[in-house]
Amino acid sequence: MSWTVYLSGEIHTDWREQIITGAQALNLPVTFTSAVTDHDASDAAGDVLGAEDTPFWRDHKSSRVNGIRTKTLIEQADLVVVRFGEQYKQWNAAFDAGYCAALGKPYITLHDDSIIHPLKEVDAAAMAWAQTPQQVVAVLRYVVS
Repeated sequence: MSWTVYLSGEIHTDWREQIITGAQALNLPVTFTSAVTDHDASDAAGDVLGAEDTPFWRDHKSSRVNGIRTKTLIEQADLVVVRFGEQYKQWNAAFDAGYCAALGKPYITLHDDSIIHPLKEVDAAAMAWAQTPQQVVAVLRYVVS
């Protein structure tokens, strides 16, 4: 069986590449999908529907267009990895985790121990909490084998 794993969350570090490379090195039967990781492109996703005068409406339209991709790929995934980084608050990642929980979709949270407290409810609904991309790969190796 081939698994589809959706990689959600923080877009400013190479954690996705580390997981993908690690899974490929082990020849795991996994296909990875993800949100758009180009920040500027993501922010401009709704611009094709017309210019807006205020940042709120531009963000609103772009989040809805991005939501088409996110919702579809999460629903199609067998497993979701939700990364919370140190530099920015990833409210969208928390939303993705909540969506997974509502769907009964298994997910793994990926973050360091400095944000355990603010993520306690998100972690409580997760199937696992990993602190490194290598731990995610180890979990993948176990569950797909």
